[in-house]
Amino acid sequence: MAHKSGFVNIIGNPNVGKSTLMNAMVGEKLSIVTAKAQTTRHRIMGIVNGEDYQIVYSDTPGILKPNYRLQQNMMDFVDTAIGDADIILYVTDTIEKPDKNQEYILKLSRLDCPVIVVVNKIDISGQDEVVGMLRYWKEQLPKATIIPASAREKFNLDTILETVIEKLPESPSWFDEDTFTDKNLRFFASEIIREQILLNYKEEIPYCCQVEVESFKEGKERYDISAVIYVMRESQKGIIIGKGGSALKKTGTASRVEMEDFFQKKVFLQLFVKVDPDWRESRKELRKFGYEE
Repeated sequence: MAHKSGFVNIIGNPNVGKSTLMNAMVGEKLSIVTAKAQTTRHRIMGIVNGEDYQIVYSDTPGILKPNYRLQQNMMDFVDTAIGDADIILYVTDTIEKPDKNQEYILKLSRLDCPVIVVVNKIDISGQDEVVGMLRYWKEQLPKATIIPASAREKFNLDTILETVIEKLPESPSWFDEDTFTDKNLRFFASEIIREQILLNYKEEIPYCCQVEVESFKEGKERYDISAVIYVMRESQKGIIIGKGGSALKKTGTASRVEMEDFFQKKVFLQLFVKVDPDWRESRKELRKFGYEE
């Protein structure tokens, strides 16, 4: 049997379960998963190898109308993913309005590559709702394969995998067999910290924050990591730190525990907070944080 390999790019609106699906399909926690929108900011690859195939999944930011340069760059990641895909996994769910961001549905209808629509979260919906959503998407994208699923409950993921393998092009592998992502350990350290900010702070605070790992040193027994949390205003800096440093300490402790689980090694973590009012609009800063080429 000929070897198959290709880029399977996951797109969709915020909060439909793209990152949960990506992590479940790869078998590793590579993308942030929280109840908040816009948790994924980068394009993150997860690589799965089989005996005669290699699947290169890409998780992408949720589709939105950009309000500042960071969000525009996030949408550039989505557009690039649509352009270089061998297969598109379009994730929707049984909750969102299906006609949201209709211009992207039009883009999908014009693609030459296979499109698989995953109707997620069927575990929290009734049968009639699910059937109605499947019918709706078949009408919207007649050439697409429509699959009901629950990424959280890992229901029907085998059907998604079988469909992806069936539609992969014949090709040698793009990456070595022992590679499972295109990101380095520094990236995952920063994402783990950002995830804890999303979980521990409310309202606008998580969306005004960016994390940069300034130092990442590997010793025999542990990683020594120093990271900066950037915020946009002094008042936000005070909230991140908390009274007597309590909030920052809580974030640091939770981040360290998650890192040790992810890296399978002890971690010594130092966190600092700095104010940068323009980081979401500055091309220089966005390039430093990996949002611009």
